Amino acid sequence: MESSIARELRTQYPPVALLWSDERPDGCVQFQEGRWGCVIWHLSAAAKGRTAAVDASTYGCLGGATGLGFGNAYEKWPGGIGCFYGFLSDGFDEPAEPGDQDSVHAKRAALHRDGERYVKTPELVEKFVRGLPMMQIPKRYVIFKPLTQVAAEETPQVVVFLVQPDQLSALIVLSNYDRGDNENMIVPFAAACQQIGIYPYREAQSPRPRAVLGLSDISARKWVKRQLGDNLMTVAVPWKRYLELEANVEGSFLQTEQWKALIG
Repeated sequence: MESSIARELRTQYPPVALLWSDERPDGCVQFQEGRWGCVIWHLSAAAKGRTAAVDASTYGCLGGATGLGFGNAYEKWPGGIGCFYGFLSDGFDEPAEPGDQDSVHAKRAALHRDGERYVKTPELVEKFVRGLPMMQIPKRYVIFKPLTQVAAEETPQVVVFLVQPDQLSALIVLSNYDRGDNENMIVPFAAACQQIGIYPYREAQSPRPRAVLGLSDISARKWVKRQLGDNLMTVAVPWKRYLELEANVEGSFLQTEQWKALIG
């Protein structure tokens, strides 16, 4: 599938589609069970032309499992979910026990025993977790692939654009172009995987789905910086809304001289 939006934005990387499937594509990238990894690596791989797969055993990190729709994986945090509340805030004292997870999770948690300090207190982290739109997807796999490689008979759940500031500005304008109001892109505080997964999944259930701005996750940005370069953000669009935005390109500001002068 070709994207008129990506063409007019002149994005460096093709949009990435997230699909749900019970079938694992041949030759895809996938983490080994029990090995740590960031699912944003899969987004980067798909932006470069590869296909990746994630399931309930190969999610890389517990936040990634939660973010892609495999339930509340934080309950499996080494030492208990209370340790995760400390991990994201001001630290924890309990010994990090692996529980039913590979010890790699315990080892990584121990690296941040003083806390990542992204949320002020453990109590606020607990509130944050309760507010996440967690879900259990009805298929085995979440598949990442370039939109250009999605077959006509396939239906993505989400289309993710990787954009620089001028391109992001255009997507904000386009997201509001046909609505008559002005809050049609949201910026939830969340992990980068949650901003391309469970939040757009939730929006897809709305009669007026919104785009989701993401990659505000500082921890994930360092991986994208290494793999795709600086100054990129994600805009995740539920499939239904993506089709509406595609239909709006013709005759919009994206085809004016003003936009062309800005994008160069």
